[in-house]
Amino acid sequence: MKLSIVIPCYNEAAVLNDFYNEIIKIAREIPGNLEMVFVNDGSRDQTLPILKRLAEQDSRVYYLSFSRNFGKEAAMLAGLRYSRGDAVVIMDADLQHPPHLIPEMVEKFQEGYDQVVAKRSRKGEAASRTLLSKLYYKVINRLTDVDFMDGVGDFRLLSKKALKALLTLKEYNRFSKGLFSWIGFKEYVIEYENVTREAGESKWTFKSLLNYGIDGIVSFNNKPLRISIFLGLTITLFSVLYIVTMLFQVLFQGVEVPGYFTTITAILFLGGVQLIFLGIIGEYIGRIYYESKGRPNYIIDEKKMRQVEHVREKSTSRGRISHI
Repeated sequence: MKLSIVIPCYNEAAVLNDFYNEIIKIAREIPGNLEMVFVNDGSRDQTLPILKRLAEQDSRVYYLSFSRNFGKEAAMLAGLRYSRGDAVVIMDADLQHPPHLIPEMVEKFQEGYDQVVAKRSRKGEAASRTLLSKLYYKVINRLTDVDFMDGVGDFRLLSKKALKALLTLKEYNRFSKGLFSWIGFKEYVIEYENVTREAGESKWTFKSLLNYGIDGIVSFNNKPLRISIFLGLTITLFSVLYIVTMLFQVLFQGVEVPGYFTTITAILFLGGVQLIFLGIIGEYIGRIYYESKGRPNYIIDEKKMRQVEHVREKSTSRGRISHI
């Protein structure tokens, strides 16, 4: 068999050499051939020069370099399209995804599993982040049409069958964690202890995590729109009841001037609800807008790949330019 490892990279110069050495250590435990496909997602440090040096000294190393930062989703998509293995492992370069799990993943793939998923514990994380994560997964699993597992991310092995199915999903706004769940197939979960980052800084700020969470909720259902309808109907019902109550009060007790608090409360509450609804509707409309443009997910500036026809690239580009 041939195994491809896809590694998205953004400002990972501090850990790339260590990552490469770790992969080389476990390479002899993997049956068949191995290739590493690094995707430089517009890094501003020395990531690209390091990748070029690694590619020169090792024929198993290939790289793609974007013209700018397009995001991790685009980097994973590019790496998957250019991989040529019978199975593909997706992992980060910061060594928080332990390379020593790869041989076990391959073993489970050979047993017939199409997705071998690595699930990390939350040992060592801040209590606040753990609590928010658990709350998020409870909410998102109630709202979305696919199941999300706490601690499961992009670190996984995909069979060629699963990869082919994944690449047929052509949306521009991609949320891979949901796409992995959506395609289904036979799955095996490997649990491992949480690993701290070896070097460099995490790219996941609170803002990026919040945006990622919103993407997960919006990408796989229209329930927020349905909730907006039900909440709007509920507020309307209470408003009618309040109006009837106030009408009877006026008829039997007369008009009272006091009511400033009630008026301000109603205005602020209804105004806030309307703005939330507009934001939800705007999020869906914005996604339709981006999909309708038909822009490529990424633009490649430099690459070192084998001179072969990229069948996966052509079969999944839906007739538009996906790389330059």
